[in-house]
Amino acid sequence: MPPKTLPKTLKETPTPYASRLKALRGQMKERGIPNLLILSSANRRYFSGFLARDAMIAESAGSLLITPDAQYLLTDSRYLIEAQNEAPLFETVLTTKGLVDSLTELGSFAEGLGYEADYLTVFHFLKLTKALGEVLRPWPGSLGTLRASKDASEISLIKKALEIAEKAVGLLWDNLEPGWTEGQAAWFLDRTFRDLGAEGSSFETIVAAGPRAALPHAVPGSKVIEKGEMVVVDCGAFYEGYASDITRTIVLGPPKAWQKKIYRVVREAQQKALDFLAPGKTGAEVHKVAFDHIAKNGYGDYFGHSLGHGVGLAIHEPPNLSPFNKEPLPVGAVVTVEPGIYLPDQGGVRLEQMAVLTKTGCLLLNEDNHFYDF
Repeated sequence: MPPKTLPKTLKETPTPYASRLKALRGQMKERGIPNLLILSSANRRYFSGFLARDAMIAESAGSLLITPDAQYLLTDSRYLIEAQNEAPLFETVLTTKGLVDSLTELGSFAEGLGYEADYLTVFHFLKLTKALGEVLRPWPGSLGTLRASKDASEISLIKKALEIAEKAVGLLWDNLEPGWTEGQAAWFLDRTFRDLGAEGSSFETIVAAGPRAALPHAVPGSKVIEKGEMVVVDCGAFYEGYASDITRTIVLGPPKAWQKKIYRVVREAQQKALDFLAPGKTGAEVHKVAFDHIAKNGYGDYFGHSLGHGVGLAIHEPPNLSPFNKEPLPVGAVVTVEPGIYLPDQGGVRLEQMAVLTKTGCLLLNEDNHFYDF
């Protein structure tokens, strides 16, 4: 079993923004990107401390411009005071005419302007190209990889977010009974997160019962939960900007033989992956450990998603425990381990733990024990 004590090698960084900017500029220099436009809310917060989240891709709370010698936070009047207070290392620029006009007022960027390719809309790409010329350069890969290794202060916040989620799931476990709808159960969790001190849910809560438990990302609805059904509960909380993610499967009543079997196989696959998880291994290798166990037991066709993903300021961020991730996992990464088996028209099981990679393996962040011993 992974240990539960945080190693002293993961140093705490009380005021990390200056060092993060220094590291970012080093990466920019290596990649030949002299200026960088940051658009995602998670990266914006990570490098500046600005807390606002974006409501949707076309409704931004602001962006960062990093140049060799200066850094700017571009935002509108709704967020001006917060930006000035929360990001003191940045010069706040009020974007009265929009992003493109504000950027052109700050410079021509003739040497190049990098951007997050997965966050810049085509609309803004075309406007920027028209205003600045052919200076735009996509950041190679995901800028989120720079957030992959967490320091101790980040891990502490993730652990608190997970503690809240675990308490909420425990309360649901104790109170859920036949006759509730999936939607009622999801609302119970979302409300309880707030009651326990969370900023809210880190993603839309999933509650899926009976045959719908075979839908990995089912949207909770009016389905009434019945006795004897398996109920997959996947949820998480935000605490001071950091996310948690937990999945448990509840059986309301005596379990059937097939339910016991797939539950046991998923639990075993999860434990094998946790025992194997360590820095230097690739996400693909860790995924394969869990997948191979599930396949060996005859359910390989019923586990179609990746084993897990990174968690931090975003609920899904690098690194991924995916068959497509051939990169070595870094020390300090926080990842989920969440194998599942989904049998169409019958039901399914998913179980999820969170762990941080240490120099010698991994540290389990979960404290609860809401598992069945089938």
